Amino acid sequence: MKKFLPRAATALALLFVTPAALAQQAPAPAPAQVKDADPALWVVKDEDTTIYLFGTIHVLPAGLSWFDEAVKTAFDSSTEVVTEIGDLPDPASIQPLLLKYAMTQSGPTLTERLPADKRAAFAKAVADAGLPAQVVDRFQPWFAASQLSLIAMAKAGYNPASGAESALSEAAKAAKKPVSGVESIEMQFGFFNSLSEAAQIQFLTETLAQLDQIGPEFAKMVAEWSEGDADGLAAIMNEAMRSSPELSKMLLADRNTRWAEWIDTRLDKPGVVFMAVGAGHLSGPDSVQVMLEKRKIKCARIEY
Repeated sequence: MKKFLPRAATALALLFVTPAALAQQAPAPAPAQVKDADPALWVVKDEDTTIYLFGTIHVLPAGLSWFDEAVKTAFDSSTEVVTEIGDLPDPASIQPLLLKYAMTQSGPTLTERLPADKRAAFAKAVADAGLPAQVVDRFQPWFAASQLSLIAMAKAGYNPASGAESALSEAAKAAKKPVSGVESIEMQFGFFNSLSEAAQIQFLTETLAQLDQIGPEFAKMVAEWSEGDADGLAAIMNEAMRSSPELSKMLLADRNTRWAEWIDTRLDKPGVVFMAVGAGHLSGPDSVQVMLEKRKIKCARIEY
């Protein structure tokens, strides 16, 4: 897994809502200027059903104008919205899940679980992030990695309140469109928690080594997304995942297979659906589109 995680911390923002959902949803500052963005959009159709597939980034900088043009047209024409976990949960409902999946109450501390030569870097990263060391020492490694990454993104100017899910949820609420999820936040916690100890520790140690690069690396991902460059995003994901079959299977292949099955089933019911999931799921060799193709379901890119 040595080459796996230079970008995995930032790649989470292309794959999972969970880390962003755990952040305090403070309003994003007003941008000095607005920049146009044209992220990729696909559509699946049969005689009486239309499902738009939109790839999101769960943490974005303020000032990107993406919810317009074809994306807004597709959203407005939909009768329901489907995201990874549906409506973003309130903090009170997350707390028991954190205790169950993200923390340990006994046994070795996280510091003790780390290799001895990584402990000083871990202590410094926790202190720099302004997190209480005694609390973080009871985090599972995956959760510590995701929280340190999210704080690094926030320091680089990326605000969860500017994420695509926040905007889509607000728009759906205003338009009285029902919102549902293909997963739950508890399911997403479970995915991370199912990772082996070795994979989780490697995730954390590589995150520690890359914290100062998260801002610049994430800027590259946002640029690819803004330009609608699915191939560029696929290259990022392939690089991030190629050395960890365990992570790749859990994060991408298994979930995309289930989502393709969901789409296949949903096509049996008439209507127009706007489906928004992490952009990393809609690119690369294990993408939702590839899984749909295996089911003989055509997915077309909408050019705009």
